[in-house]
Amino acid sequence: MTALTLSTSSAATARADAVVVGVAKGAKGVVVAPGAEAVDKAFGGKLAAVLETLGATGAEGEATKLPAADGLKAPVVLAVGLGDAPAKGDAYDNEALRRAAGSAARALAGSKKAGFALPVEDAEAAAAVSEGALLGAYAFTAYRSNSGQGTKGGKKNDTASQPLAEVAILGAKPRDKEFKAAAARAQTLAAEVNRARDLINTPSNDLDPKAFAAQAQAAAKEFGLKVEVLDEKALKKGGYGGLLGVGQGSDAPPRLVRIAHTHPKASRTLALVGKGITYDSGGISLKPAGHNETMKCDMSGAAAVFAAVVAAARLGLEVNVTGWLALAENMPSGTATRPGDVLTMYSGKTVEVLNTDAEGRLVLADALTRASEESPDAIVDVATLTGAMVLALGHRHFGIMANDDAFRASIHEIAEEVGEQSWPMPMPTHLRKGMDSPVADLANMGERMGGGLTAGLFLKEFVGEGITWAHLDIAGPAFHEGSPWGYTPKGGTGSAVRTLVRLAERTAAGDLG
Repeated sequence: MTALTLSTSSAATARADAVVVGVAKGAKGVVVAPGAEAVDKAFGGKLAAVLETLGATGAEGEATKLPAADGLKAPVVLAVGLGDAPAKGDAYDNEALRRAAGSAARALAGSKKAGFALPVEDAEAAAAVSEGALLGAYAFTAYRSNSGQGTKGGKKNDTASQPLAEVAILGAKPRDKEFKAAAARAQTLAAEVNRARDLINTPSNDLDPKAFAAQAQAAAKEFGLKVEVLDEKALKKGGYGGLLGVGQGSDAPPRLVRIAHTHPKASRTLALVGKGITYDSGGISLKPAGHNETMKCDMSGAAAVFAAVVAAARLGLEVNVTGWLALAENMPSGTATRPGDVLTMYSGKTVEVLNTDAEGRLVLADALTRASEESPDAIVDVATLTGAMVLALGHRHFGIMANDDAFRASIHEIAEEVGEQSWPMPMPTHLRKGMDSPVADLANMGERMGGGLTAGLFLKEFVGEGITWAHLDIAGPAFHEGSPWGYTPKGGTGSAVRTLVRLAERTAAGDLG
């Protein structure tokens, strides 16, 4: 992973392949952001004018390279856009810093070291720049023959595909406790988001339920977590009809993984439940052509939960965080669940399966019931659950539903704070009637309109009485198929990891909404 250091060096004296400065859109043109004073001085106070000549505007996402002027140690200056300049006396928004740092890190792929001279007036700003740079530097190269793992055709590896090797935050305070803590947290957080990204990007032939469970076991051993894996025999003995019903069409049987961070001083417990469909063909209700190619990402919720639990352990949070990974592969075969079949869930409720492509709610239902048995203070499930949520909110926002309005509002606030876009969604009770079944307690489908909300109502049926619960539908932002932007790469994004970690931190502090 990309290294991170805090440096007292200025942008003029930093020895690096490039120095990164921030620029913004002002009322009269490009504005040079704090941190770039030494670079502006080297350009005779005309850095903004030079950048405007090159077409820069300061808009978010812009990255403009230019040769360094005399007096700078680094040979290249990279100016990144921060968007609209703040009002006089106000600081730059942390998310703007995060995205700009991510854009810079991506633009400098293949470089050994870059000095980031962005505004870092306090530890929070330094954390934002650190997070953005480390997340933006991410690259998934495990399956590329020229990725640094060897050579192809006798040629040297293409270093341009490698991530930026080292990020130095210039003008920071390496001896200040708050700055040091912020940098350490950023490193841990980025490592765990990138763990989730790696899992999501790994093809399904190398990441079936058994292989995913093995990764959880390895991480548990490394970071002192408690782990329990229920295989197909244990699931059958325990009556986990949802997981078994979804997984029975595949040669790769399902798993339920419990992975937990416990702290001796913790007084609160947070349960996280993740949908882990390692490949989703739709089952007998086969997905149409063009909708199967990215379905390795249907385990993004489980990846986020897994990474968040590990992050809680690495950060030593004074809270118990238990992750439940509901892992299965949804495939069509002679043994697959058919539309019209009835499953008996772990809770004892029966579900008529009207659509085998509405499988995520079935595996989550079993995991939610099992998590509820431990009576946590709150449960949050995370899932790439419905296309309806993507239609409602697009590809950058995840939806939040809950059985407690204050808890839903708290999670929305937390998501916005850490830079993850979200939106609170309702749970209209009238939609529940659409899931009535003539043969079972309920069906796994309801009315077509409002399908994302119906899925949330289905899950609510399996949450223990009196337990605060929220559901995050990350179907939109979990997997990015377009061009990278900010610190968001193409492919798996690690959506919801940062929100879950901040929620765990707040829970540890006794601030559970």
